[in-house]
Amino acid sequence: MESRLNPYIAFNGNARQAIEFYQEVLGGKLEIGTFGDFGSSEMPDADKVMHAVLDTADGYRVMAWDVPERVPFNPGNNVALYLGGDDTKLRDYFEKLAVDGTVTMPLEKQSWGDEAGTLVDRFGITWMVNITQRQS
Repeated sequence: MESRLNPYIAFNGNARQAIEFYQEVLGGKLEIGTFGDFGSSEMPDADKVMHAVLDTADGYRVMAWDVPERVPFNPGNNVALYLGGDDTKLRDYFEKLAVDGTVTMPLEKQSWGDEAGTLVDRFGITWMVNITQRQS
């Protein structure tokens, strides 16, 4: 098996809603396990997500979890998820992710020749989308 780098996003109690939303946008197979599923049914976080994995047909993998109450949650803006390629589906993903979010750079042609845009989705996650333009 080859090594892979995958985004693993921490949430403050809404990981299930976020990863289900990402599945609606990107499609794919979603597996969710709660802290209770992994043997921590007595703790106050038993119904929160301990480990969620979304694998899409396009080869994307997004993972998520809820930070337990006993662990400080400090959201930051230093993480972005990047979707890139020449697939026109990326435009649709951008539009769906932008619903109830904030587009910080509209998806449009850039100086390097590709279409690119950036947004912050309704869960506070930054997404960067780059659609490679084929040279004719």
